[in-house]
Amino acid sequence: MSLRYVLGRLFFFFVVVWAGITLIFFLPRLSPDRDPVRERLGMMVANGGMNAESIELMAQAYEAKFGLNLPLWRQYVNYLSAMIRFDLGYSLAKFPTRVGDLIGQAVPWTIALLGTSTLIAFGLGTILGGLLAWPGAPRFLRFLLPPLFTFSSIPYYLLGMILIYVFAFRLKWFPLGGAQQVLTMPTVTLGYVIELLYHSILPALSIVLSSIGFWSLSMRGMMITVEGEDYVTLAEAKGLPNNRIFLAYAMRNALLPQTTALALSLGTILSGSLLVEIIFNYPGIGSVLFAAISGFDYFTIYGVVFFIVITIAFSTLVLDLIYPLLDPRIRYQKS
Repeated sequence: MSLRYVLGRLFFFFVVVWAGITLIFFLPRLSPDRDPVRERLGMMVANGGMNAESIELMAQAYEAKFGLNLPLWRQYVNYLSAMIRFDLGYSLAKFPTRVGDLIGQAVPWTIALLGTSTLIAFGLGTILGGLLAWPGAPRFLRFLLPPLFTFSSIPYYLLGMILIYVFAFRLKWFPLGGAQQVLTMPTVTLGYVIELLYHSILPALSIVLSSIGFWSLSMRGMMITVEGEDYVTLAEAKGLPNNRIFLAYAMRNALLPQTTALALSLGTILSGSLLVEIIFNYPGIGSVLFAAISGFDYFTIYGVVFFIVITIAFSTLVLDLIYPLLDPRIRYQKS
């Protein structure tokens, strides 16, 4: 892998991030009638949280505090400067709590749920899809195709609601939601870890079941294509063991487009997982975003979307850079 290519990918990464955060800044401002501060204060008035007579003075104070009374270009420069320093500002709904603190508290929950579930679904789905397309695989695996087709067509959130109804509401095997019992204090004990795992089974299962069908069918299609390649035929003609042909010749070459599909679908995976967090009341990024949207907390929305843009762009960059490890034919340099 050449240094020029790495620098080019890094430049593209920063361009994508800049375009994303610029879009976040200008989209809400396309409507001249939207004022985030006055909308938030108006909600407080409607809920009896403050006196309507003082709303204008309070709005002016908030605008000065958040820099909303400055010209648009100055707001944009300040906004970019803050984003570079990862200063996401204050939450309107939970002032003076900073947006970075809200995201920092929610990120570990999302990483634990989304990261583990995605890796399990991708790994199992890839192996299962490869076996479904391989002639030497056990025949009973072919009976898994109908349920895999079914699970791949069900969205995360819908499958999550089905699991809640069956296993939490009807059978009462699992809790209806949350990451732990109410009023439970975090402790470094085995019992607390077991409680966290117990509460995460249903949300993780909804992500795994919905994803594993997609990855299995995707890998199956790629393996069928690879089986007709000359190098597989040559390996069979040499009399190589069936397991070696399957792993070193078929799976390895089919894994590259599968990894590409993972990079391209990161946005869909993340958005679907955030909906699962909302349904299960899981204290992750999805719950923070839902509360911000419900409370017209624009700065928190900006911060969460900025975090999502950074995450997807960085993950795509990492997957792109590890391609040569998956396929030695890729060198990213001129011959």
